[in-house]
Amino acid sequence: MKLKVIVRFVCTISIFAASIFIGRALWNRYMNSPWTRDGKVRADVINIAADVSGIVVRVAVIDNQLVHKGDLLFTVDPDRYRLALSQADARLAASKAQMEMKKQEAERRAKLDGVVISTENRENARSQADSAEALYQEAEVAVETAMLNLNRTQVRAPVDGYISNLSVHTGDFATAGTAKLAVIDKKSFWVYGYFEETKLRLLHLGDPVEIQLLGNAPALKGHIESLASGITDHDNPTGRELLSDVNPIFNWVRLAQRVPVRIKIDQLPGNVKLVAGTTCTVVVRSSQGSSSGS
Repeated sequence: MKLKVIVRFVCTISIFAASIFIGRALWNRYMNSPWTRDGKVRADVINIAADVSGIVVRVAVIDNQLVHKGDLLFTVDPDRYRLALSQADARLAASKAQMEMKKQEAERRAKLDGVVISTENRENARSQADSAEALYQEAEVAVETAMLNLNRTQVRAPVDGYISNLSVHTGDFATAGTAKLAVIDKKSFWVYGYFEETKLRLLHLGDPVEIQLLGNAPALKGHIESLASGITDHDNPTGRELLSDVNPIFNWVRLAQRVPVRIKIDQLPGNVKLVAGTTCTVVVRSSQGSSSGS
């Protein structure tokens, strides 16, 4: 009977000790390990706008389509810009004829004797020739500008990526500088891990990182590229007089601020599709060799 009591006592003590040990290990793992479930997949998003204004006569893509650098996205009506180019060509031809006439006139007067023509007239002819040459150069620039505007009626993809937020249709009026769609750069995906400020001491530039996307996707490998140097202080905004507007209410329970840590993805497996804005778990493998789990 006494043996059973002793066994029960030993088992109880063992379970209690194991619980304390496991609880402490889990606490240290959660509080002192460099990992976070608050990770976001990010990517460079390029807003696409026409460089010239006009009616859209063709849309060559659909939403979420993969495009390559140089692919046609949409076309602005080029007729007006063709006419502008023809007009600029005509002005260039007129300027060239005027320049050649003034140059010939200046050369003839330069050869005349001082008795026939005064020095002032000779200098005026030379100045008129120089002015005509400047007008010709200006006309050349106008032709190049008109040609550039004509070329810009075709809006093309600046990078390889995915079409997003397509809001342009045939017949719409495209205003220069107003974004009509976005392209998510296919080669620019990276991860922001939002780590508690209490864990920043455990993070170092270049530390290897394991990225686990939600779902069944395989873990991705990366490394810490940079740490943010500042976040917004919501408790200390600026008042109307440009003085600090300090919040008089203090919450006794203070949550640790989260600081963005930029993580570069080293290699993306071909069977993994990243979506900007999705959530992931970020686990940092410290350079000293220690590891932590999620």
